[in-house]
Amino acid sequence: MAKLVHSMIRVLEETRSVDFYRRAFGLTVAERLDFDGFTLVYLSNAESGFELELTINKGRTEPYEPGSGYGHIAVTVDDVDAEHARLEREGFAPRKLVDFQHQGQLLARFFFVQDPDGYQIEVIRKGGRFG
Repeated sequence: MAKLVHSMIRVLEETRSVDFYRRAFGLTVAERLDFDGFTLVYLSNAESGFELELTINKGRTEPYEPGSGYGHIAVTVDDVDAEHARLEREGFAPRKLVDFQHQGQLLARFFFVQDPDGYQIEVIRKGGRFG
């Protein structure tokens, strides 16, 4: 059986992105690999073995376009209301909290926040299928 291990996004500025993911989601650098034309930075935390891989292409000056194919990544938190308030205090401008229902039942309580390169991150209250 296959095991998901990481998802990769291209970012323009390593320091800015590492700072965002550390402050927003507690992700820290698990490994940093420097190559001639690019750098790979793997971010993780103790909550999961899944990693976010940041690819920084050296010499790139133009921002990346997330494109119409990219949707979002998602994280779960115990207290989504508190996280929303914390990210507002950090100046990350999270979007409004949403109670998402399916057939009259609450499926998820969540909000989205955008990283410095325009990638969307969904922050979901832990529980149910998102436990």
